[in-house]
Amino acid sequence: MVLERLSRNMFQESKPSEYLYSPDLLLRLDFTKSPAQFSPHISAAQPGESWMVVRPLQRSDYDKGFMQLLSQLTSVGNITRKQFDDRFTQMKQSGGYYVTVIEDTRSAKIIGSATLTVEQKFIHNCSLRGRLEDVVVNDTYRGKQLGKLIVVTVSLLAQELGCYKMSLDCKDKLVKFYETLGYILEPGNSNAMNMSFLWIAPTEFSSILANPGSRIRYAILTISRRNDRPALQTVKPL
Repeated sequence: MVLERLSRNMFQESKPSEYLYSPDLLLRLDFTKSPAQFSPHISAAQPGESWMVVRPLQRSDYDKGFMQLLSQLTSVGNITRKQFDDRFTQMKQSGGYYVTVIEDTRSAKIIGSATLTVEQKFIHNCSLRGRLEDVVVNDTYRGKQLGKLIVVTVSLLAQELGCYKMSLDCKDKLVKFYETLGYILEPGNSNAMNMSFLWIAPTEFSSILANPGSRIRYAILTISRRNDRPALQTVKPL
């Protein structure tokens, strides 16, 4: 009955639209494999409300506020419909991208999302490694365990796909949250370093240095302009 309900909900409102990956994968997830505790119990099949559906990203989600939801997480930019369609097609054709969303079917709006990317490795007998990225839940829906639900869903999806490991980067304040879901800090391997190739205006750079917002140390490469000519400027790790 549970699987029938999930399958029915996935298709009832948006049958004509294309999925990024097969929704059948979500039907196979076993939430008893996760150490996460839900109170009351919810899952991808039973997200807690009859008007909520957990499913793969669809091409039509551009019109359901998907980009606006991502803007609650980070800078998105003015993405056109064509840009969205092109990136959707590229991600689907290349494989390894599992953007999973929660939809409020009453308003036809996307209210939660997380992305699983799967890397193909030579190590560990040509195994697969998963990465959790872009986790966001609409501010007005906080308190319904949706952040926990979307993270557990994509984590179990990584396991279902055969990943030997699932990794993520997060801010200090979220470490305890992810620990309750089964993630651990690896001793001696808990730092992440990044090199950003995004241009940062000089007026914004001082505020970034003053508010790193994380225990993670960053190496930042910024691009500035001098006399209308690009120039590279390196900054020591924070």
